[in-house]
Amino acid sequence: MILDSLKSIERYTTLHESFGKVMEFIRKNDLHSLSDGRYEIEKDNVWCTVSTEEGRDGADAPLEVHDSFIDIHLVLEGSEIIGFRDRSKCLGVDVKYDEAKDIAFMKESPEAYISYSDDNFVICFPQDCHAPLIGKGTIRKAVFKVRL
Repeated sequence: MILDSLKSIERYTTLHESFGKVMEFIRKNDLHSLSDGRYEIEKDNVWCTVSTEEGRDGADAPLEVHDSFIDIHLVLEGSEIIGFRDRSKCLGVDVKYDEAKDIAFMKESPEAYISYSDDNFVICFPQDCHAPLIGKGTIRKAVFKVRL
């Protein structure tokens, strides 16, 4: 997991060959003015979903994991708390993985929480179980999906 400011996001382009495409999309688009929806960057490999949702109680935010994609969560408005747990500390017993949606919900609870707000981002790798959208009020965010 990586937490940083959008002003520093370019330093992470070397972590994955497609991160440069995410950076280019961010440079060319005013994320704050995009309507909610999905924006294809590279067909089936890189896209951005902009959404506006109400924050939820931590007890209502299950840990999720992805096997095929890296998530880059970017808060556009509001403040989000995201829970984390190292995937190696999850048993994974009777966990159903939805291959089409690249998601599984773990039964364990987060072991750590971070709060981040406007123009900050979090990068979640497959080993990072994460519970997003914890908080109060409206959270507007962009989530980039990058195929491994």
